[in-house]
Amino acid sequence: MSENLVTITDSNFEGEVLKSSQPVLIDFWATWCGPCRAIAPVVEALAKDYAGKLKVGKVDIDSNPKVPTQYDVRSIPTLLVFKDGKVVGQIVGAVPRPKIEDLIKKAL
Repeated sequence: MSENLVTITDSNFEGEVLKSSQPVLIDFWATWCGPCRAIAPVVEALAKDYAGKLKVGKVDIDSNPKVPTQYDVRSIPTLLVFKDGKVVGQIVGAVPRPKIEDLIKKAL
């Protein structure tokens, strides 16, 4: 993972996401998920391009089952955008970068 991506876990979720002063894009993924691997470079590029304006994190749903369950993540990849501790946007599936950027821009 790049230096712009934060690994989000069940234990650091509250501090990294809910209490973040910046909007946060979370990528819920798993190592066995092909579409997750397909959008990973896009998520990494967005983390780099929006550094300083947006925090970007990844949650491995196999290692951290609590957060995905809490936010009713049923399919992966799922991208959630949080602002002020609340979900303000969601995308399910591997989608093109412009669609993800539209979601991000609404939160900035």
